[in-house]
Amino acid sequence: MEKDSIDMTKTLENTQAAETPTRTSLPDWLNQRDIDEVECVAADAAGIARGKVLPADKFVQAVSDDHLRIAESLFSQDVQGRTIDAGVVAVQEPDINLQPDLSTLRVLPWRQGRVASVICDAREDNGEASDLVPRQALRTVIEHFAALGFKATVAPEFEFYIAELHSDPNLPLARPILSNGARESGQQSYGVDILQEYAGLIDSIYAYGKALGVNIDVLTHEAGPGQFEINLKHGDPLAAADQTFMFKRLARAAAAEHGKTITFMAKPVADQPGNAMHIHQSVYAIETGDNVFVDAEGRNHDNLYHYIGGLQKYIPALLPMFAPFINSYRRFVRNAFAPVTTHWGYENRTVGLRIPASEPANRRVENRVIGADANPYLAIAATLACGLLGMRQRLSPSREMTGSAYAAKSLFLPEDLLSALGNMKKCKALGDVFSPRFLTLYWELKYAEYKDFMATITPWEREHLLTQI
Repeated sequence: MEKDSIDMTKTLENTQAAETPTRTSLPDWLNQRDIDEVECVAADAAGIARGKVLPADKFVQAVSDDHLRIAESLFSQDVQGRTIDAGVVAVQEPDINLQPDLSTLRVLPWRQGRVASVICDAREDNGEASDLVPRQALRTVIEHFAALGFKATVAPEFEFYIAELHSDPNLPLARPILSNGARESGQQSYGVDILQEYAGLIDSIYAYGKALGVNIDVLTHEAGPGQFEINLKHGDPLAAADQTFMFKRLARAAAAEHGKTITFMAKPVADQPGNAMHIHQSVYAIETGDNVFVDAEGRNHDNLYHYIGGLQKYIPALLPMFAPFINSYRRFVRNAFAPVTTHWGYENRTVGLRIPASEPANRRVENRVIGADANPYLAIAATLACGLLGMRQRLSPSREMTGSAYAAKSLFLPEDLLSALGNMKKCKALGDVFSPRFLTLYWELKYAEYKDFMATITPWEREHLLTQI
């Protein structure tokens, strides 16, 4: 990282968001930080940041007037940014009102400190929250927990590849070039010396994360060449989703500054492990603060088993939120650090649902099915929704998997997006925790992307079929 960038992030650490600005204090907050522009962003269904950029004074006026309009069709865009013909979105593409969440207002360190960014919710003209917004889908699930007297805590950990700059989609990802001129090869799981090769970029990621309030806990090198894992500290589900959303942005910005590419694609390299987003989750009683997965003696409570039962039953139906693209299903390969079933077990990394060793107060479930390509708001909402339905319905899980789940004969994950979408469409219980309108839109988006891919003739087809059959 350049010296000016280091100095800038140190400054931001001291001035970033010691307090959340109010409508009244917002002008001073922006003036004290010499902000020229403010990004007003929301995550679309794919988790891509979309929105508007306003001059600082116009942003203050928009917040004061509660008037920041944007087309509702923003949330019916596919991963290519194309608006699909969605039955639940009016063909007139009416506006909705973005609602900046000022608690997320941050100065972007890679924009020389002159640009701030704020994450937005959205409301309809009648004042109700728009149910097409992924962030609202997570809020809704959190509200369902609160109605039962519960609150959830999550800790995401997600993997990504660092590679050379990549501009040609017809070429495979280029492994990073090391200081000796060779490309990284082999497997370097938990390697320490190899981290030095990426020290500048890693320093930038940490500095940007600290400046933006992203609570990075641990960084490790994973099995693939140039593959890393970042763990975020446990906390509120909405805050964790916001931080994951921002982490992806800051990581890409840092990589670009260092002449590298970072990808969260689930399976970017054919013969290497894919990128996962494991989410650890616990549930606590709001009144007492006690972990409801254990009883007063610290033994596993029925709530834990019901929660696991819910994950096992509903993951196949919500898999389009955990594995949202055709590429996502290429990650589910036996003996490749990814699950292929929804079996559960203690300290067992071959299963889809792992119970890590912990003190009773920290008893938790790790959902290992989710890919790093998932929208963090929807991934967290969906995994919590599965567990919530399990506790509501008092579902029982399968027997604990004590051996390798790769040898299992049951509880397999769907093998492709179309199968998962079929499960999603048939599952009526999802409407108990998600807006039916949102579920319909999401299904239509994913099906449109599937059809678009199926209309593409791949190099494999040209190589093996064009002249030989």
